[in-house]
Amino acid sequence: MNERSETLQRWVARQHALPFDACPLEDVAGDASFRHYYRFRLPDGTPRVLMDAPPEHENSQAFVDIARAWRAARLPVPALYGVDLEAGFVELEDLGDDVMHHHLGSDADAHIWFERALHLLEHLQRQAPCDDLPEYDHALLARELDLFPEWCLTELLDLPIPPSWPALRESLIDTALAQPRVAVHRDFDAMNLMLHEDALWLIDFQDAVQGPISYDLVSLLRGRYRLWPQARMADFIESFRQRAQEDGRLASVDANTFHRQVEAMGVQRSLKVLGIFCRLTLRDAKPRYLERLPHFLAHLRQGLAALPEHGEFLTWVDTTFTPALCRELDRRGVPHSLEECTS
Repeated sequence: MNERSETLQRWVARQHALPFDACPLEDVAGDASFRHYYRFRLPDGTPRVLMDAPPEHENSQAFVDIARAWRAARLPVPALYGVDLEAGFVELEDLGDDVMHHHLGSDADAHIWFERALHLLEHLQRQAPCDDLPEYDHALLARELDLFPEWCLTELLDLPIPPSWPALRESLIDTALAQPRVAVHRDFDAMNLMLHEDALWLIDFQDAVQGPISYDLVSLLRGRYRLWPQARMADFIESFRQRAQEDGRLASVDANTFHRQVEAMGVQRSLKVLGIFCRLTLRDAKPRYLERLPHFLAHLRQGLAALPEHGEFLTWVDTTFTPALCRELDRRGVPHSLEECTS
């Protein structure tokens, strides 16, 4: 036990007027941030989860505010039982360990679970208050996109920025800003959807913003655990469009236009994720994220293929970026296949 986990254990013991040794902590998980999670049990056996978010690195105020607002809106988020923002400690309802990504073995199973997740997303977009959320504005979209040239090109691969980058960057931002605005989870992914009491629940929502209706949709469909064929991807997008128009989240927009908006949003997110994974590797000493780069490169290529006006950038991805990335992965001993990089 380190000093911080001991402080956390003393905090939760005081919360429940229990002796220190009556609250042993079980290590649950960390994530890509500085947050860490533990489980402990009350004397009657009820499990709770503790979030440790060091305040010098993480601002837990947003998590607490959103959790309370979304729970009041009858959205499936964990209850809060104790909060100490100064220390960076939060006591949460325990949703268990069953995560949606555990259920994606076959294509048929994955299709069923993705449909369930899409219905939850639609519920989130209809119910979640978003007026108090930060705006997913031009500046934030630009900062996210700029992670790609900074960390992938300059820091990891020592590649020059291609001439087609400025036009792509502005086009992706403009397309995102043109869409209807809803509450955006911002990491709506099979890893952040818990199966609890036979329903999907939301976690890891502290970065939520008010932004484009397609962002969480493509975050799910082009996430960590599936590379859907283009035909299946188109079916998901079209079903979402029709339901969004029926319930008023989306004004009348034709199928082709919306599909292109979704794919452009997916390109933005794939570029951001590639940059984040390189930053996690180089700045935060988490090299395991390099193994995920080929998967998101495949997502990037699929998205660009649906946007022929950006064919010059796709050509650069195939002829310059992909070979350089594969060489770097080989140099670092990261297992991959050339097919994974280019398919």
